[in-house]
Amino acid sequence: MTKLQNCLEDFQIYVGTYGKYNSGSIYGEWLQLSDYSSYDELLQAMQELHQDEQEPEFMIQDYECSQFFIKQKLVSECHLSADIYEIAEQVNSSEYDFEVIEAYAECMSYYHKDVSELLESLSDSYYGEYSSDEDFAQTTLEQEGSIPENLPSYIYIDWEATARHLMYDYITSNGYYFKN
Repeated sequence: MTKLQNCLEDFQIYVGTYGKYNSGSIYGEWLQLSDYSSYDELLQAMQELHQDEQEPEFMIQDYECSQFFIKQKLVSECHLSADIYEIAEQVNSSEYDFEVIEAYAECMSYYHKDVSELLESLSDSYYGEYSSDEDFAQTTLEQEGSIPENLPSYIYIDWEATARHLMYDYITSNGYYFKN
């Protein structure tokens, strides 16, 4: 399974029409975005679903997806961006797992109009996945050479306090660490 499929795997929309809704019906179906290879293919499925209407005006009545897509303003009530598959392809072709990209978007908590800008920013600040702040601090400081290799055995480092101070310069989400 490709990253593109993974990124859209849990993304589904419930598609009705404004015409049906205004007539008192919420008839529609859940469509899984990973079942379609493009926005045009998705639109075709939506048209087939509502072929009983002359020119259906589609209404996204509900959706289930990662917060990443919501934060990027690609989906909301009554809206699905035509760029959804292009964005998913950018995520797919990046060097990062979707979970890392989601974590970074959550840490940044703001909208990036250009996802390639988000991915570039991620590339500049990603430090890896760690089990705790203390593990991150110890690994980072050892890799940077900040801790002497022949530290006497009678000297102990308070990794909890060290991590607390180091984390002023970093952000984390779901075990992924980024330079702030």
